[in-house]
Amino acid sequence: MLWTIILVIIVLWLLGFIADVAGNLIHILLVVALVIFIFQLLTGRR
Repeated sequence: MLWTIILVIIVLWLLGFIADVAGNLIHILLVVALVIFIFQLLTGRR
């Protein structure tokens, strides 16, 4: 499920560059997704 959320946020981020939708909100969400992704890589699956 985490991968799906990250994928959706990246797609919305790219749409934000193309259509300038939602402004800085997309960039904030992308940073949050990257932090979660890095945290998952560091902790690993248990």
